[in-house]
Amino acid sequence: MRVRFWGVRGSLPSPLLPSQIKSKISAILERITPEDIASPASRERFLADLPPWLFGTVGGNSPCVTVEVENNSDKSAQSEMLVFDAGSGIREFGMALAKEKANFQEYRLLFSHFHWDHLMGFPFFGPAYNPAVKLNFYSPLEDMETSLRFQMNPPFFPIRLETMASQKNFYILKEPLKINGALVSYRLMSHPQDSYSYKVDDGRHKFIYATDTELSANDFIKNEENTEYFSEADLIVIDSQYTLGEAIEKYSWGHSAFSLAVDFAANWNIKHMVLFHHDPTYDDHKLFNILQSAKWYTERLNIKGIKISLALEGMEIIL
Repeated sequence: MRVRFWGVRGSLPSPLLPSQIKSKISAILERITPEDIASPASRERFLADLPPWLFGTVGGNSPCVTVEVENNSDKSAQSEMLVFDAGSGIREFGMALAKEKANFQEYRLLFSHFHWDHLMGFPFFGPAYNPAVKLNFYSPLEDMETSLRFQMNPPFFPIRLETMASQKNFYILKEPLKINGALVSYRLMSHPQDSYSYKVDDGRHKFIYATDTELSANDFIKNEENTEYFSEADLIVIDSQYTLGEAIEKYSWGHSAFSLAVDFAANWNIKHMVLFHHDPTYDDHKLFNILQSAKWYTERLNIKGIKISLALEGMEIIL
């Protein structure tokens, strides 16, 4: 499985501001010494030693994560492309496909829910305009097609869904999907107007996409259903939009604190968790501080065996 991140922000896109770029440049200049620019090698060392919040950016696009699933029975066959949510990040995905000259003729789009930040990028997804491409849409929510069409109706957008030349099929999920030998299952999570997480299990690795969820005590109960779905996942991409104080203040808004996400991963022996659905008001510095706080939290509570990462646009994880 190849997992790639195209949009990692929640609520709405939040591009890096000119003032934030200037701030990064200023902070970098303050760190430079004459020795740091004495040679090409010293310049490379200087850049490599910069903190990640300075040298790079988390990204500002709203949610889109892709998973390539290999064919277990025929390694020469093309992988299946699963696309989780169609926030503004799906535009970046489409542009990357064109740049890489990828020739996928079929995509499977699985939606967690239909809040605007999770579908607003679809009208800008390049492959959707290619008549040779087949798009298969999946959701347990029965208003899927209506929601996608509505956002493209006048006066909201100049191009209607039916104008996009690709072949389109809509499937309301009633049972798990089998794709290239992998089982794709889903689970209702706690979020206003409902949201679904997805699990991809190819028999070797287990991946969970769990955006837009407010974790509760019920998610920690070690019953058969929870254990089957969450336990021993290799990778979970999980909503961690808030600090604990904000999560208390914004109770019932449908998002989780990063510390609670860590507790959840520890409870289910999850090997690698990726903090996701970043608050649009958080700058890169704060987000990397949250990552560090999450790691400190595991050390303080003596939680072992969990790798914690921050979701970044362009990040890739191979399982």
